Amino acid sequence: MDALAGTSGIEQFDTIVIGAGQAGPGLATFLAGDGQRVALIEADKVGGTCLNRGCRPTKALRASARVAHLARTAGKHGVDTGDVSVDFAAVIARKDEMIDGWVSGFAEYLGGVERLELIRGEGRFTGTVDGRHHVAVGERVLAAPAVILNVGTRATVPPTPGLDPALGDVVPYLDNDSVLHLDALPRHLVILGGSYIGLELGQLFRRLGSEVTIIERGPRVAGREDPEISAEIARFFAAEGVTLRTDVGVTRVETVDGGVRVVTADGDDVDGTHLLVAVGRTPNTDTLALDTIGLATDDRGFVATDGSFHTAVHGVWTLGDVNGRGAFTHTSYQDHEILVDHLRGGARSADGRIPTYAMFTDPPLGRVGFNDREARASGRRVLKASFPASRITRAVLDGETDGLVNVLVDADSEQLLGASVLCLSGDEIVQIVSALMHAGASYRVLADMLPIHPTMAEFYPTILKSLTPLT
Repeated sequence: MDALAGTSGIEQFDTIVIGAGQAGPGLATFLAGDGQRVALIEADKVGGTCLNRGCRPTKALRASARVAHLARTAGKHGVDTGDVSVDFAAVIARKDEMIDGWVSGFAEYLGGVERLELIRGEGRFTGTVDGRHHVAVGERVLAAPAVILNVGTRATVPPTPGLDPALGDVVPYLDNDSVLHLDALPRHLVILGGSYIGLELGQLFRRLGSEVTIIERGPRVAGREDPEISAEIARFFAAEGVTLRTDVGVTRVETVDGGVRVVTADGDDVDGTHLLVAVGRTPNTDTLALDTIGLATDDRGFVATDGSFHTAVHGVWTLGDVNGRGAFTHTSYQDHEILVDHLRGGARSADGRIPTYAMFTDPPLGRVGFNDREARASGRRVLKASFPASRITRAVLDGETDGLVNVLVDADSEQLLGASVLCLSGDEIVQIVSALMHAGASYRVLADMLPIHPTMAEFYPTILKSLTPLT
C-alpha cells in the first residue's frame, strides 16, 4: 500500500486526472512538475480518441487513399502509371506502425514523469469526504481535493432495431474505431451519417477501392455548413463514385446474405458487405457516477463549465469533448493550456473562443467563426464574398480545382467574422483568417497584403474586393 495512504486504505493525491486524452496528460505533467502528487487514470490506451481512433490513424489512411487517387488520375498530368492496385494490408500496417509507436512512446514518457502515477483502469467517483473527492479504480480508492475529467466521447448508437441492443438482436457493424482495424477491404461499405466522420471515411475507403454508399437522414451532407459548401462536397463525392442518399429515414438494420441490409422508410433499401455507424458522439460521462459528488450533466451527457472549465462542484474541472466547448483535439489541448494559465493566476478563458476546425475530405474544408446562418442570427450587418477554387491559379496548375471559398465580414467594424475554405490546402490557409480574427484586425489587412504567386492563399485580396451584403 502507498506510504501516503491513510489507515482506511485510501490513497491520497493532490490531483486526480481521469482520462489520458489530449488535455489530461499535459495538465497532469504540469501539475507534477509544480510539485503535486498526481494520479492519471486511463481505461484504454493513452492519447485518447485522436491518437488511437480519430485524427492520426484516419489521416494515415487518408494519405494512402490520396496517393492511390493521384496515381489513378495521373493521366491528366501526362503521367502514365498503368493499373493501380491497393495492398490494403500494407495500408493498415503503415497506419499501425505509426500509431503504435506514438502510443508506446507516449506511455513510456508518462511513466517516467516524477510524482505522476499512470493508473490503468476505469475511474468512477464514490463520493466526497471532507472536501476530498474519492475515485475508485478497480480495488484501489484514491482521494484528492482536485479532480480533472478528460474522458472523451464514443460513437453514438442510434435507437434503431438491429443496432440498439435494447431493441433486440444487434447485427455486426463498425464504428470509427473498429473500422480502422479491418483485415480486408470492404467490397461495399454502407455508412449511416453524412457528417464529418462519415464523409472523411467514405471518401478514403472509396479511393482505396470500396464501393461506398452514405445514408444521411437530413436534407444534405455536411448539414452544419453553408448549403453551397454541402452541394460542392456532394458534387465531387458523386464524381468519385460515392453514392449519397439524403433525406432517408432508417427503420431497421438486418443481416442478409452474409452482409447487411439497411431498411429505409422510403422502401429503397441498401445492401452492403459492411456497415459503418457514424451518426454522432456520446460523452463518456455515464460511467463516472457523477451523482455521488452531486455533479449533473445535460440531457446529452455533457458537463457545463465556466470559462476556466470549473464545474458546479468545487474542485472538479472538465476538459475536452465532454464540456461541450468543442469536440476537437485542438480545443481539448487548448483547454489544458487555459486551465494551466488559470491555475497560475492568469486571465485566459474559453468564453468567446473563436471556433475553428477542419473536415479532412480531399479537398479539405477549413472553417473558422460564423457560417451564413450564424452570421444572420448575430444581428450584424454582414458582407460576404464567395470564390470558386477553379479560379485560383495554383489549383488550376495542380489540377485540383474542386471547392469553394466563402468569407464573411462585419460591415460596420470591418472585422472578419468567418470563413469556409473548401479547397486544396483549405485546412492550412483558413488559419490566416483565424489569426486575423484573434487579433481583431480589419479585413483590409488581408485585402491589402502582398501574397506570393502562385499559392492557394493569394486569392484573399481578390476575393475581398467582391464583398456584397449577405442576404
